[in-house]
Amino acid sequence: MKTSVPEAPRRASIEVYMEDNLGFLRKTPTSCVDLIYIDPPFNTGRRQLRSRFHTENGRKIAEDSYGYDDSYEDFTGFLEPRMEEAFRVLKPHGSLFFHIDFREVHYCKIMLDRIFGRDSFINEIIWAYDYGARSKKRWSPKHDNILWYAKDPGNYTFNYDLMDRIPYMAPGLAGPEKAARGKTPTDVWWHTVVSPGGREKTGYATQKPRGVVDRIVKIHSNPGDTLLDFFAGSGTLGESASSLRRNSILVDCNPGAIAVMKRRFAGMDVEWHGCDGVEPAPFRGGRKCPGA
Repeated sequence: MKTSVPEAPRRASIEVYMEDNLGFLRKTPTSCVDLIYIDPPFNTGRRQLRSRFHTENGRKIAEDSYGYDDSYEDFTGFLEPRMEEAFRVLKPHGSLFFHIDFREVHYCKIMLDRIFGRDSFINEIIWAYDYGARSKKRWSPKHDNILWYAKDPGNYTFNYDLMDRIPYMAPGLAGPEKAARGKTPTDVWWHTVVSPGGREKTGYATQKPRGVVDRIVKIHSNPGDTLLDFFAGSGTLGESASSLRRNSILVDCNPGAIAVMKRRFAGMDVEWHGCDGVEPAPFRGGRKCPGA
């Protein structure tokens, strides 16, 4: 298991590409990426949009914001060639974190087992949150699934000593010393969603919180490593990687995603590829695009 932490570089790079991610992956060199985190479309069957509001004649009017159409006739057929390329571009000690939800996770796991091998499946992480409407007809789904695959199950980065500590649910049973130190997280991560009114919000429909992504980046990569997200969306992986001194490559073909990233990364040293003509947010609406 690879656990050594090299000296941090003085500067981390961010590269953003606006293009189809399959074409990008096919021209990417073999074994060049230390960690892949992706948050692909979930195949919800509906358009993913985040609404903004403005006031017009004293009335609140909703506006379409950043997002995409999230419906695929053959979802695993769409994903499979991309996952085969993801396996190829990972370094021997690299890991894939595949973020999905309950609708498709079982199909995706079977697909990834075929590509990576069943022994390379290390964990299914449940990200649990407590926000949004409640169902009166079933148990309200309030979690996402993150599948962790190591390219080599005997050699991967896992910086145990850098884990954040969380409070004991019954500190009296743990004793004062353990309670003060806290415990390491399990495979169930309780973390709030991005607050609709918070500073972290970008306006992108499916933005994931920094706290979840930061934990993956810290534990499963080292300073100076190269991280890849080819469903980049709002660019959360890039912001996390930069703050933790990792290099990142972000790929998305949706102009709305690029517009959000241009606003989010304003003032940062970013290499933009194929992004000419896309202005920083605001950008209204979205479109279906493989890789969005």
